[in-house]
Amino acid sequence: MQGFGKYEINKELLDSLNKMGFLEPTEVQEKAIPIILQGKDIVVRSKTGSGKTGAFLVPIIGKSNRENYVTSLIIAPTRELALQTYDVAQKMGTTSGIRPVVVYGGVSIDNQIKKIRNRSNMVIGTPGRIIDLMKRKVLSLEHVKFLVLDEADTMLDLGFIEDIEYIISQTSLTRQNMLFSATIPDKILALADTFMRSPTYVQIGNDAEVTVSTISNNFTVCENGNKVSTLLAYLSEYNPRKAIIFTEQKRSAATLSDILKQYNHVATVMHGDLTQAQREKALSRFRNGAKLLIATNVAARGLDISDISDIINFDAPSEPNMYVHRVGRSARMGKDGNALTIVEQNELEIIENIENSLDIRMNPIKVDENSFSEAKNIVRPRYNNFRRPSSHRPQNSRYGGRRDYHHYRSFRSRNY
Repeated sequence: MQGFGKYEINKELLDSLNKMGFLEPTEVQEKAIPIILQGKDIVVRSKTGSGKTGAFLVPIIGKSNRENYVTSLIIAPTRELALQTYDVAQKMGTTSGIRPVVVYGGVSIDNQIKKIRNRSNMVIGTPGRIIDLMKRKVLSLEHVKFLVLDEADTMLDLGFIEDIEYIISQTSLTRQNMLFSATIPDKILALADTFMRSPTYVQIGNDAEVTVSTISNNFTVCENGNKVSTLLAYLSEYNPRKAIIFTEQKRSAATLSDILKQYNHVATVMHGDLTQAQREKALSRFRNGAKLLIATNVAARGLDISDISDIINFDAPSEPNMYVHRVGRSARMGKDGNALTIVEQNELEIIENIENSLDIRMNPIKVDENSFSEAKNIVRPRYNNFRRPSSHRPQNSRYGGRRDYHHYRSFRSRNY
């Protein structure tokens, strides 16, 4: 038997997978599903966009017994990821007796309480709201059989480690544990050693391969000091089908949206200060017509929109791992995608650091930014995360870095 039919899962689940167009398992699903079906703990490191959600939902739903109490707990770092996992769980598991509920902050807790009390057997949510429901004596985890930490590296980066440890301490000791992440730093391994029982480690790709191979990683240097003109030139010359533009600051996202509208680019904005209703409205506009979404890092994890063609880092990410999760919004499930990072001449060490940390090669491209030189610029603070302290930098460059752009191009033997 081919496809998902080779696994010991019920017919209702197979029918749901067929209706969803899930005919053949992806590589991560191929490797993880049999291990989970055997009841083993598992740690999976796989690239963003490779099908990790299906890798744990298929076996969990396949092993569930239509219980009237919570047996599955899936913890996600962001509301967006929780909502998207919930959407897949609903489509995949309803006919198999799965009654999922999604819980997260920023919205009324009353409806979430009502759904949990209405015999929900799968809870998907963020750590803070899960704990809130536990302390209200609404959510009991004593019967949890399946525990999933999704995007575990993000949860640790966001400081959720103590919340996660508390949640785990309230679950059944006989649970099956699953940890999924795009990167597996040492702190993830330490966490796994703490609460998992002899987990099987599954790694898709080699140690350095953390972005999917179908992404074209590019950068361009803003030579006139106006990144807005560089961005407008890229949008004009490359005409991306659907793109997310990342900024470091919420204020920059709003300002950039206003500027782009002046050049007939319709963009929607998403950042952490928006209410949940506003964020969902922004995502709906982006899914249903807007070509551009301008977002802060809140959107870098969990967004699963299949037709995103381009990721544009208007502001370079503050660390290499964030680059991974930003560009992972494109090239989903084997599709092609483009990633562009815009840097100024004194930010070239950022590009070199990303390349060295992730073992990828970023291709330089040139755009005619002078065509939009009149565009209003956005003044923003400098981010020095990748640069050495000034007292340790060589002084052979007028930028205070190791080399200026032309030296950089010559050094790397790259030509436009």
